Parts: sequence; C-alpha cells; structure tokens
Amino acid sequence: MNGAAAPEPTEAPAPSPQVPLDWRFSQVFGERGAGEDVQDVDIISAIEFNKSGHHLATGDRGGRVVLFERTDAKDHVSRKDAEKADYSISRHPEFRYKTEFQSHEPEFDYLKSLEIEEKINKIKWCQETNGASFLLSTNDKTIKFWKVQEKKVKKICEMNMNPSNAPANGSPAGSTMCGSSARTPNGGILKPGGLPLLRLPVVVTSQETSLAANCRRVYAHAHDYHINSISNNSDGETFISADDLRINLWNLEISNQSFNIVDVKPTNMEDLTEVITSAEFHPSHCNTLAYSSSKGSIRLVDLRQSALCDTHSKLFEQHEAPGSRSFFTEIIASISDIKFSMDGRHILSRDYMTLKVSF
Repeated sequence: MNGAAAPEPTEAPAPSPQVPLDWRFSQVFGERGAGEDVQDVDIISAIEFNKSGHHLATGDRGGRVVLFERTDAKDHVSRKDAEKADYSISRHPEFRYKTEFQSHEPEFDYLKSLEIEEKINKIKWCQETNGASFLLSTNDKTIKFWKVQEKKVKKICEMNMNPSNAPANGSPAGSTMCGSSARTPNGGILKPGGLPLLRLPVVVTSQETSLAANCRRVYAHAHDYHINSISNNSDGETFISADDLRINLWNLEISNQSFNIVDVKPTNMEDLTEVITSAEFHPSHCNTLAYSSSKGSIRLVDLRQSALCDTHSKLFEQHEAPGSRSFFTEIIASISDIKFSMDGRHILSRDYMTLKVSF
C-alpha cells in the first residue's frame, strides 16, 4: 500500500533422497557339510523373535524348539534406546545357541484314526517373569505352555556315613548306645554290630547353572481342524488359537476350558466358501483381533460387541475386476499370514505373490 516492495517467496529446500536399505548376510545356524543330506525332521517350520529382539526361537518338523540369545546387545537396554544408538554400518546382531527341548511328540488319534505330526506350526513368546522366559508352541492339535529358566546345579558331595571310619566291632566312632541299638551323630540308627541302615546323600548347590525347560500346561482337545495360528494378548492372561473354521480364546492358567469367539462353519459344509488362514491379537488393545481368510480378506473383530464375534467391525479386501476371477486368482489371493505393526496402526499381510499394508 505504501510503496514497499513485497519480499520474494523463498523456495523450500529440496528433500534429501532416501538411502536405500542395504541387506547383508549376517549369520547362519545349522549349516550342512558337503554331501550331507538334510533330514526332514531338521527342517524349520516356525520362527519367532521375542518383543525385545534379544531372543529367537525356532521350531522344526521334529517337534523341537531351539532358543538363541543375542550376544552383542547390552543388558537392560530398551528397544527405543537401541534404535536411537549409533552403530557402525558393518555391525550386525550376533546370536548364539542357548538351549533346545522336545516340545511335541508324534501322536495318534484312535477315535478319528488320525496321525498327529510333531511338527511345530507356531511359536509365541509370552511376558518374562523373574528372569524366566515363557513360550507357547503348537502342532496341529495341541498347544503347550513352556517355562525356560536357569537353575543352579545340585551335586552329591558325600554320604552321611563313611564305612572306612567304622571300627572293627561295627560301632562307628562317636556313636552312642541306646538299648540294643546305637545312634550316629547325625541321627542315623545302627543295628547292633552293623552299619547305618539309612545312608543319606549330602546334596550341595554349586555355582554352575543349566537351562531347564518345563511344560507348565497343555491345551488340547479344542480343535477339530489343524491349528494354524496362536497369538497371546496384551493383557498377559489370555491367548487365541485358530484353525480353519474356528478361533478359540484361552486363559493361560486354565487348560481344560476355552471359549469359541469366531465360528465360520456353515450348517451345510457344501456352502463353505472360505476358511481362516491366520489370526492375530492387537499389540496394545486387548479387545481387538484380526483374522484373514482364503479369499484375501482381513476382518477386525471387537470382543466387546458380543460373546460370539460372528460380525466384524471392519473389513479389508481388494475388489476384483469383473470377469477376472478364476481358479488361479483364488489361490493367489489367499492370505497366509498377517502381522500388526508395533503401534498397532498397520496390518501387514502376505499372500502368494505380494505383501500388502492395511491401515
């Protein structure tokens, strides 16, 4: 208005180009030698990191669970601090073998004349308590809850009676006569002219430690079809298990009862058009879960709506062009697995050909 020249607008600085991810080989376990054949029981069928990323669990077709721990990470470092730390580009996480245990054995269902393989389908880490690790592992029919912790090794040091110290007449030094019998200083009873009838070992606790895996609970006889997914809840008390047609809700402390929360089995099996392929709890909202189907759709379910979640709160699906549907498109569209992001705002799904992110 008063003749002053308007300042020229300054151009915003151009954004710096993103550096592409550099994937490098880091470490291998179980490398076979030259001419060595891989046994079918040694093929890995399940793998899972714990929440901190410091422990890794693998399951194979032989029913074994093998645990690895990270060796290059400092103790008591949170995930956020580890992500903010400056590491050299040549540094890779290093893991070492920790322990292994036999989780499942082959079984036979005599009522259905069905052989149940020992192959591990899924492994899930649960919350740690008092330095002990907890895991859920499952095969086609049975889920097991495992506790893995370090225990001090107990050794037998000596016996309470050394026969070489006994005098010639059979009454050990230091014994006192009581009627027709004698008592040793540690309370043992002697027969006349004999050695103690009861020789107790003296057990001492050494400084050596060993890892022990104990099966705390077994959750069985709840699925008519093969279990394809297990997922523990953020409340630390419950988890879900899913097969082709049903999803069951369990309490970790109760192994003989579960609640059916999703059931897609039709009255007439000829009307069946899709099956459940995967199920996952939300990482922070204990009332929300998602499950995928063989048709390529993902459904969000809110457990607060009803006891039986036969309706979904949100549906994610990709619409097909008319006339493009065929036998092969149904196979390719089937989702094999889904995962929530750490913040729970995105869902990563994997089908036969692609990875998709839903939000």
